Amino acid sequence: MASRLVPKDEEAASLAFIDHLQTQQTGIAFLVNSKQGGSPCKEKHVVLLSPVGKLEILGCEMGVHEIKLPKMSELPSGAESSVACEVCEGAEEMPEPLRQCTAWLRAYFSEPESTGTLPLPAFHHPLLQRDSFTRQVLWTLLKDVKFGEAVSYKQLADLAGNSRAARAVGGAMRSNPIPIIIPCHRVILSSGDTGSYGGGHLLKEWLLSHEKLQKEKLAPGGGR
Repeated sequence: MASRLVPKDEEAASLAFIDHLQTQQTGIAFLVNSKQGGSPCKEKHVVLLSPVGKLEILGCEMGVHEIKLPKMSELPSGAESSVACEVCEGAEEMPEPLRQCTAWLRAYFSEPESTGTLPLPAFHHPLLQRDSFTRQVLWTLLKDVKFGEAVSYKQLADLAGNSRAARAVGGAMRSNPIPIIIPCHRVILSSGDTGSYGGGHLLKEWLLSHEKLQKEKLAPGGGR
């Protein structure tokens, strides 16, 4: 479980460090949406048929705008990681960020061990551009809480540099425009209960169980 803490009095420096990491370490780009004064973009959408239903991915040449999760009261029949992920809408003229996003999501469900070698798409959403605690929380979650791990809201607040901001962390999770890739499903209650999730309690439990199972399979001697 992630445990490194960012000192509270270094929030501004931490934001600058985040910007440096984005360009120097992972190549991830957090770009402002055209609604905030940037160049106009032509939004495209792709629908990926996944083991948990249809994921709608919105974006443009500049980056991914949003991933919309399916709402469900029960998982569809055959909701297993072995189910093939296929693009069922919008495959024509797919911008590169959407290609990268769909490739990453397909790997997440089918071959999670390969996600670390795949490029993450650029993110083109104003929430991920503005200097704010929400942005810092989401970036910290992306880079520090790995596949198969889970943290509490308070632990993530500590990691983001403000141990008293557990409630604000909850707000950041609700605002997350790029779920699964920015893994807000890995943030749970201190009691161990899964807590709320934009895609619903059932989907959050499935994602956590999927990661736990796949991590066990990848462990030495796993899957034997």
